[in-house]
Amino acid sequence: MSESKPQPSSLRRIAQGTLGAAGVAVLVLITTVLPAEYGIDPTGIGDAFGLTVLNQPLRTLEIVDVLGGNESVREVEIPDFGEPVPLPNPEIHQDEEQPAHTDTLDIIIPVEGETEIKTVLRAGKMITYSWQVDEGSVYSDFHGHDPAVDNQFWVRYKEHQEGSGHSGSLVAPFDGEHGWYWVNLTAHPVTVTLTVEGFYDDIIDYGIF
Repeated sequence: MSESKPQPSSLRRIAQGTLGAAGVAVLVLITTVLPAEYGIDPTGIGDAFGLTVLNQPLRTLEIVDVLGGNESVREVEIPDFGEPVPLPNPEIHQDEEQPAHTDTLDIIIPVEGETEIKTVLRAGKMITYSWQVDEGSVYSDFHGHDPAVDNQFWVRYKEHQEGSGHSGSLVAPFDGEHGWYWVNLTAHPVTVTLTVEGFYDDIIDYGIF
């Protein structure tokens, strides 16, 4: 029995299919793989679809430890008689040229309104604070971020799903804005009275939004 040979039309279809598949592969390589994996975007399609972001290095923010280490102070070698034992982490004390600031703000938040107050702190600087709602309750989020790094980067210190007041302190782990976000959960306007004391450079009222 003789074997049938492929017809020229069949060979053309196979060739066309192979070339088509290769073309699609090249197109995917140029528009998807290169932008996402290597940051190469000759067509601009990768940037339009956000693929080039996948190849960008992660931006990280160093959180300076201004407290850790001193729990081992009793393990430090004792110096000469009468001399103080050196602290493993001396950053718990910082000299200041100016006295601490003190501010008290009354923030009126309408029904379903929200607002944000931030202190501007350098790494290692401290604040103490207290806030109280006159009548009602609010959602609160005490957090910090560094606007110079990325608006998507932030850390949370304390969250209250519902509350009428809170007090505390903070040693800033990095340069940036550190403060409070409140949402009125009550069916009438409320007034939040905030008192802050410490070595902050500024206090920012972002208003009602």
